[in-house]
Formats: sequence, structure tokens, C-alpha cells
Amino acid sequence: MSKLQKSKFLIPAALCVVAVAGLVYYCLFSSFSKEKETKYVYIDRDDNIDSVYTKLTPLANKHPLSTYKTLTRHSKYADNIKTGRYAIEPGDGALTVFRHLKNGLQKPINLTVPSVRTMERLAAELSKHLMVDSAEIIQPLQDNKTCQQYGFDTTTIACLFIPNTYDIYWNTSVKSLLDRMKKENDRFWDTDRTEKAKALGMTKNEVITLASIIDEETANNAEKPKIAGMYYNRLRLQNAEFPQGMPLQADPTVKFAMKRFDLRRIYTYMLNTDSPYNTYKNAGLPPGPIRIPSVAGIDAVLNMEKHDFLYMCAKEDFSGTHNFAHTYQEHLKNAAKYSKALNERGIK
Repeated sequence: MSKLQKSKFLIPAALCVVAVAGLVYYCLFSSFSKEKETKYVYIDRDDNIDSVYTKLTPLANKHPLSTYKTLTRHSKYADNIKTGRYAIEPGDGALTVFRHLKNGLQKPINLTVPSVRTMERLAAELSKHLMVDSAEIIQPLQDNKTCQQYGFDTTTIACLFIPNTYDIYWNTSVKSLLDRMKKENDRFWDTDRTEKAKALGMTKNEVITLASIIDEETANNAEKPKIAGMYYNRLRLQNAEFPQGMPLQADPTVKFAMKRFDLRRIYTYMLNTDSPYNTYKNAGLPPGPIRIPSVAGIDAVLNMEKHDFLYMCAKEDFSGTHNFAHTYQEHLKNAAKYSKALNERGIK
């Protein structure tokens, strides 16, 4: 065969190879997404291959989507769909998207553990950002056997959760979530914080329980160490007037006992609410936290201000801060000023 004849044969063949290579590249590596920013696809336990296609279709360019479907048809993906939150990045080709979904290469979310009052509320908030629903989350939190596996019971399980933002997978199981929270709790209670709690003669749970009360008393972080010192004085006081120790007498515990978090005023009859959380009727701290406290609240207890105040009352200027008093007589004067301000504003 002459060179001319060879060239007539090779050139078309080469062009075919180039065309095929271009087509393969276009199908496998051209941008799967038609969006200019990263989008996320959530694959849950109820999804099948058709619903996966349905979720991808609004984001996908036509030909890369067809390639993706071809890849799935020639794999076992349809029989082994992996749940998760998957990023569809601009520029990712069909092959990349297929590999990510097939191998479960998902992107984590930033999960914020909020400072909330009840475990029911916590479960509801977390379920908004996770694949599991609130019922799945609350069940182990109300089960003593499960709580004990993490060193708590149903009254203290709130102590497990340190409010912060964590990288975690959207499809994490409840057990994996609790395991992660235990690791974060252990990390939070480092040597410094642990030694400070011991120096106060308090357990970690007691520190968190007191912090929860302080967080309910004020949102002013600068004042929290002073309030912590006042409550600590009450916990440690024992004299002729209070031979069994001074009751904590924290209004937020009454609200928690009544499950009336909307209350603006606490009336005398409310102080008789029958509950172990009512610190007007029961000595010492309540059985557990009345909310998941903030880190600022916990550190306020560990670094409390040393003073000899025994009483406090919200300031009449509604600044969110308090007037402090050494004696009950001083406290009554402060309380009268605050009560007058409430009446003038018509606050019931």
C-alpha cells in the first residue's frame, strides 16, 4: 500500500478517533450542572433510582444526565443507593457525580446544637437539618438505659450537648450523633475546666445545671459570673436562719416546673408548684438543667465572681441586668422598684 493510500485510510480513522474521544469527553466530563453555584442533592432512605433521577433532573444539563443514567444502568447503583447530602459542583462531569453518589462521597453540613429549654425542642431543631426525624432523636433521650451509656440519665442528658457548630453528615444515625456529642463533650471538659469544677466542689452536671439557670436569668454575658457567684453563695450558705441551707429560689426553675416559659412575672402562688425543679420548695440545685446552657454560661460558673451578695432582682430600667443585695431588706427595696416598673408598663 502506497503512502498516499495509507494517508487516505489513516486520516479518516484519526478523525473518527478524535470525534469519539471528543464525544466521550463531552458526555463524561462536560459540566453536569447547569447552575453557576454549588447545589446539593439529598438522597434519603425512601429514594429509588427513579426518584434520584427526579432530584437530579432540575440541576442537570441534558446530555450529561443521559450519560449519568447510562452509567447507573451498567452498575449496581440502583440496588445499593447510598443516602447522603451530595454536592453538585459547577464543572463536575457526569462521571464525577456518578462516582460521588455511588461511593457515598457526600459533603458534611454545619450542624448547630442550639441552647434550647427542652429535649423535645432540641430534637425538633436538629431534625430540621438531619435525615432522621424528631421522633427518632427524642426516643433515646427519654430512655434511661440509653442515657446511662453516655454517663447521664433522662434528667441530666441535656448536659451531653455543648452548644456549638459541628461538621457532621446529614444522614448520620442518632447513635452516631450521640457518640459524636460525647466526644465533643469530653473535648470541652478539658483539664482546665475539670479542675475548676473540682475547686468549686461541683460535678460537671452541677456546673451545667447552674449555668442553665444563669442563662435563663440574663442574656448579658458580662453579668453572668456575678450571678453565678450569688447563686453559689446561696448553695453554700448554712446559718441559724437557714440551718438546712438557703434555697436557691431561682424564678426560672418555677417557669420550667410549670412549663410556662412565656411568663414575665412570677406570682406568690406559683412558688408552691409541686415539682422537683421548683427551687423555692426544694433545697439545692434542680435534678438537671432547665435548658442547654451556653458556653458563656458554663464558663461563667467556672470563673464566677467572688462576692457576698445573696439576692438579686431585675433592674427597673429593663436593661436585662440586675440590682444585687446583701440582705433581704435591701432586696425587698429593689423588688419593689421592679414591681412598680412592671405595673407602670402593664406587664402581667
